[in-house]
Amino acid sequence: MTALKIIFWLCLFLVAYSYAGYSMLIFLLIKLRNLTRRRVERVDKGKTFQPPVSLVVSAYNEQEFIETKIQNTLELSYPRDLLKIIFITDGSSDQTTEIVRRYPEILLLHEPQRRGKLAAMNRAMEFVSTPYVIFSDANTLLNAQAVAEIVLHYADPLVGGVAGEKKVLKQATDTAAGIGEGLYWRYESFLKKLDSTFYSVVGAAGELFSVRTDLFEKEEKDVIIEDFVQSLKICMKGYVIRYEPNAYAIETSSASMKDEQKRKIRICAGAFQAMGMLRSLFNVFKYPVLSFQFISHRILRWTLCPVALLFLVIINIMIIILSPSPLFILLMVLQAAFYLSAVIGWLFANRNIKLKILYIPYYFLFMNVAVFLGFKRFMMKQQSVLWEKAARQALAQ
Repeated sequence: MTALKIIFWLCLFLVAYSYAGYSMLIFLLIKLRNLTRRRVERVDKGKTFQPPVSLVVSAYNEQEFIETKIQNTLELSYPRDLLKIIFITDGSSDQTTEIVRRYPEILLLHEPQRRGKLAAMNRAMEFVSTPYVIFSDANTLLNAQAVAEIVLHYADPLVGGVAGEKKVLKQATDTAAGIGEGLYWRYESFLKKLDSTFYSVVGAAGELFSVRTDLFEKEEKDVIIEDFVQSLKICMKGYVIRYEPNAYAIETSSASMKDEQKRKIRICAGAFQAMGMLRSLFNVFKYPVLSFQFISHRILRWTLCPVALLFLVIINIMIIILSPSPLFILLMVLQAAFYLSAVIGWLFANRNIKLKILYIPYYFLFMNVAVFLGFKRFMMKQQSVLWEKAARQALAQ
């Protein structure tokens, strides 16, 4: 009985630390550090720092949205002679390539064979001659100051990359996928801001991500979440990744929970692959701060937390059967209420009944189930780098 209770409390602590305790700890450590020294995020000369930069946009069968993306790109507030725009449309079989070809100010790269986003990025980098490069997805829109805000950080020689913010556009037609994804990314943005202030962002989103050109590594393997791996490899070289909330990429949410499931399972399968590729980061003696952030922010959610959630239910039931107590009965009731709310949220989502408070437990449970499904796909080697695109909601006019 004692052993069961110890395991139960350890599991509860693990979940609480991963989703709330880590951010609270980082916030406290930042405050304590600020009492002893003042941290300068950017050097003063950064405000006039406008180096040449390349913007690489990977597009695959985006004919419905590519014209909007092009117009958005051409409207970026950065000196035109300092911004090299590259669109790569490898494998596209629709009108995407023909639409991009209409714009002579854009360097178009195209091959008929589809080999995945990583291969496209590797090939595009052969045409990058600027000291800094920014990557953006074709189904996102950038704010006008995005490039200008990102490059300011490179005035600091220790900055190896910059992660922009991902924003999920709120629309009247949002489903559970849209509401859940939007809440998740607001939470993630908060954590990235804390991570960046404390030391470094641990994993950038490919929607808007920048690196020093000479630090970019061409991966030979079929890396599933290339942006995450690339950013952490830069950190392992002694550089940091900064977070810039004033540079953001906006996209609509997944069209449905089925489409969101495709995306989440792919990311989770890629996470297990990334852990193997970045296994040196588990050495806390070699990378003390970075490893602490990597494990606390990422690894626990991808490995132990989903298992801990399962154990919390099983062990709670065992304890009540063997030796019922008011405390553990209450904890069981709370767990049951949470999962019941998730189920009701799922039922409401299927009937398009919008009740955000129930979508939160539903999306939380959905994310953790996706970890198990992603692990299965990873172990069975079923996740190709050529993933099936998840449909996104149409942009409201």
